[in-house]
Amino acid sequence: MNLHGMKAIYRFEMARWWRTLLQSIASPVISTSLYFIVFGSAIGSRMAQIDGVSYGAYIVPGLVMLSVLTESISNASFGIYMPKWAGTIYEVLSAPVSPFEIVVGYVGAAATKSVLLGLIILATARVFVDFSIVHPFWMVAFLVLTSVTFSLFGFVIGIWADGWEKLQIVPVMIVTPLTFLGGSFYSINMLPAFWQKVTLFNPVVYLVSGFRWSFYSVSDVGIGLSLGMTLMFMLLCLAAIWWIFRTGYRLKK
Repeated sequence: MNLHGMKAIYRFEMARWWRTLLQSIASPVISTSLYFIVFGSAIGSRMAQIDGVSYGAYIVPGLVMLSVLTESISNASFGIYMPKWAGTIYEVLSAPVSPFEIVVGYVGAAATKSVLLGLIILATARVFVDFSIVHPFWMVAFLVLTSVTFSLFGFVIGIWADGWEKLQIVPVMIVTPLTFLGGSFYSINMLPAFWQKVTLFNPVVYLVSGFRWSFYSVSDVGIGLSLGMTLMFMLLCLAAIWWIFRTGYRLKK
């Protein structure tokens, strides 16, 4: 295994992140802080508790997931699309690094950025809302698992995209709406029976529910199901990446 090659890709991506720290960290933290101010303080103080948790604290896991999902996809897709656009992807493919090592380098860096951002947002949330973390191990586990899974998804999007506009289609048109409709700001048990069943087809529900369980031991779906659905989506992303490198889809053609 070429550890030096993986490290080079990883360090290059992390260095690029540090150069754009204001955009990478400040922007999502400020945006999330506004959610806490509006929904947590202004509106949350007028709402009843949900499953025994104050509304301001209840939305913390959902807001963290919203930022982590968006940033994971954005970081990974941009990371692999940039060398495609610049034409340097051929140097990476011809270097003595395997597809596995390339994926680990790019996805590892994107996931690291997302985990750090999630922890920063959690620290920021403490300024506005008092919340607890009942299962800290599972909180970190879900945070890392979600970051890696959606970084893999972003990697697929970055290879699929053949223009800058396409990099934003999936995050803006699909992922963000699914996150808002996935129980980030409410419990799906508050919906009518029909819409509860429809919502279960939204994969983000399982991510938010599992992550919220790690905070308060309350969830809309079972923790085992949340973990299983996340792992299944990860396997689908890995299968797509395996097919991409096997066929050279939009890499060598």
